[in-house]
Amino acid sequence: MDAFAQAWRVLEQHHQDTRHILLRDRFACEPDRFDRMHERLGGMLFDYSKNRLGEDTLQLLCNLAEAAGLGRKIYDLRTGAKVNGSENRAALHTALRLPDDVEMVCADGKNVLPEIRRELNRALDFARSLDDGSYQGITGKRITDFVHIGIGGSYLGPAMCVQALYPFRRHIGVHFAANADPACLDAVLCRLNPETTVFCVASKSFKTPETLLNAQAVKAWYGGAGFSEQEAAHHFCAVSADTAAAAAFGIAPERVFAMYDWVGGRYSVWSPVGLPVMVAVGGACFRELSAGAHVMDRHFFSTPPRHNIPVLMALIAVWYNNFQNADGQTAVPYSHNLRLLPAWLNQLDMESLGKSRTSDGSPAACKTGGIVFGGEGVDCQHAYFQLLHQGTRLIPCDFIVPMTAQGREDERGRFVVANAFAQAEALMKGKTSDEARAELAGLPETERERLAPHKEFPGNRPSNSILIDRLSPYNLGMLMAAYEHKTFVQGVIWNINPFDQWGVEYGKQLAKTIGGELQHGASAHDSSTEGLMAFYRECRLKGGGAA
Repeated sequence: MDAFAQAWRVLEQHHQDTRHILLRDRFACEPDRFDRMHERLGGMLFDYSKNRLGEDTLQLLCNLAEAAGLGRKIYDLRTGAKVNGSENRAALHTALRLPDDVEMVCADGKNVLPEIRRELNRALDFARSLDDGSYQGITGKRITDFVHIGIGGSYLGPAMCVQALYPFRRHIGVHFAANADPACLDAVLCRLNPETTVFCVASKSFKTPETLLNAQAVKAWYGGAGFSEQEAAHHFCAVSADTAAAAAFGIAPERVFAMYDWVGGRYSVWSPVGLPVMVAVGGACFRELSAGAHVMDRHFFSTPPRHNIPVLMALIAVWYNNFQNADGQTAVPYSHNLRLLPAWLNQLDMESLGKSRTSDGSPAACKTGGIVFGGEGVDCQHAYFQLLHQGTRLIPCDFIVPMTAQGREDERGRFVVANAFAQAEALMKGKTSDEARAELAGLPETERERLAPHKEFPGNRPSNSILIDRLSPYNLGMLMAAYEHKTFVQGVIWNINPFDQWGVEYGKQLAKTIGGELQHGASAHDSSTEGLMAFYRECRLKGGGAA
């Protein structure tokens, strides 16, 4: 048996030996538990004490990481090795946020930092020209609105950051169009003036169908407003790894900003894909966002696993996923402006880790990525928290809580923070049958006995609390980088590649085929798919439209 299999076997036995220990009992017996089980970095505090584990568990999980070769894999990530094996690429999103005093990071034997800095500076300069009015619309009017057209990683990260940093916004309204459903883009266009709007087409390949369909619809919108193609082109910019395709679309080279094949879409907000963030909050805030991420990078690259925030986040997730049969986790930001964070995490984790093959193509020997979902606290307490507290499933929770509100600071801010702390405590402690009966002491005995089982909470439900002193660009960067690295570490433990997404690509291929068949009528699919296509044509004909 190799070292990894042995470490795994030891953890399986350890779970069996400790599964009876309740969290409320651990806290009762360990007065220093919080002191030993939290980490701080800058304005962030990561509390993992409300988890079903002890120091012995943590040591065994660190042994598992060592047996998986985590130290070497982290070095490979940092230095530009081809950690994306199926596509034969590096994954150098951390290089995008390096400070200027770092001189070299190589991919394929080439120092990539000069190109990174050139493209980032070009994007920042363009954002500044929109902000200060030096770049104007074709009719000479100042730009008032910026629309980012992208989907997936080219949309979720920028949209989440723009929303999270809303109090830092500058002059230009920033909007997003992702879905190819016409209602998405139409809802944006109806509020805009074509003379004062700039559109950014963000697609790594410049072949993403949803993005190109929306970009063509914008061209048509300009045509309907009386603008020629040349005039409309003045209102477009692009971010792509295929700069030639962007130029062929009609976008001037000086407004095409390069991204790189060694940056996955879901890791790309730090590149010129972050242009809407630059426009929304300005270059200084964007650089603070990157600086915060870099601080988390340094922590991740240099801190031993036992005190390494992203490594601990990942190992705890593995503990529940593989040894306690949890099917996923929830993330709950107690911040209105962080309400898009769960959607960003959903893609980051599930697109990265939803793999059933290991890095060498063999079947995965264990359960890999789980279901990640979330909602905005306090709202989701009135929705799915019932399942967390009294349901039959184990669903670990991340509470993400800024300590100061971004709006008016009054009792509402304290109420939100108090609810986050209370929910974490309630999940951990639960409520025993005796405690439930004591709450009902004023009722007749028969009524008390009838209601007590319904008011009992099993407790022992785990959570992490990730606190930040305030929701700033710097702290947001740290938070995002922590989750990026957590995802990478889980991939290392499971021996899967977190940087490809072939399942997404397959669906795109089928959609392209079916799209043509919906229009022209030919098909050769299973009976269900053909029946669905027939119903589509029937509905289109009834509505008077062409199929």
